Amino acid sequence: MRHNYKGRKLGTDWSHTQAMKKSLVRALFENDRIKTIDVRAKEIRGDVDRIITWAKRGDLHSRRLAIAKLGDKELVREIFEKVEQGMWKDRPGGYTRIMKLGPRKGDGAPMVIMELVTEPCVPKAKRAAAKAEAAAPKVEEKVEEKAEETVEAVADPAEEVAEEANAEAVEEAAEEAEEKKAE
Repeated sequence: MRHNYKGRKLGTDWSHTQAMKKSLVRALFENDRIKTIDVRAKEIRGDVDRIITWAKRGDLHSRRLAIAKLGDKELVREIFEKVEQGMWKDRPGGYTRIMKLGPRKGDGAPMVIMELVTEPCVPKAKRAAAKAEAAAPKVEEKVEEKAEETVEAVADPAEEVAEEANAEAVEEAAEEAEEKKAE
C-alpha cells in the first residue's frame, strides 16, 4: 500500500521519483525554462510554487525549507534575491507556464516547455478599467458620428419641407401679383 505517498509515481520507485522532481525543479530555477514530459511538469508545478511562496515570505525558516527542497544553498539565495527585488511581487500564484509541444518522436510522450512567468500580473479589474478607458474615446467618436447622422437625417426632410413651403409661398405671391395686375 502507498500510505502517505502523495503524488504520481512517474514510472519509477519512490526515491527515484523524489530525486527526479528535485532535479527538475533545480533545473527550472537555474535555466528559467525546461523541456520535459507533460506529467512531470504538472507534478513539479506545486513544488516550484511552494518554493517561490517561501521566498516571498523571506524568513529563516522558509529559507531552510527551500534549501531542504532544492539541496542547493546558492540557488536558494538567488531565488530569494529575485523575490526581494520584486520579481513576483504582484503575482498571487501561478509562477509557471506550461506550453505543449506535441508528442515525442520515439515513444509518443506528450512534450512540454515549462517556464517561470516573469511578466507582471495585472488584476482583472485593472485590465477592465484600462480597456474601458482606451475604448472611451472611440465610443465618444461613435456617439458624435451618430449624432451628426441623426441631425443630417432630420435636417434633410426639414430642408425639403422648408423648400416646399418656400416654393408654395413664391407661387402664392406670384398668383397675388397676377391678380393685382389683373385688377
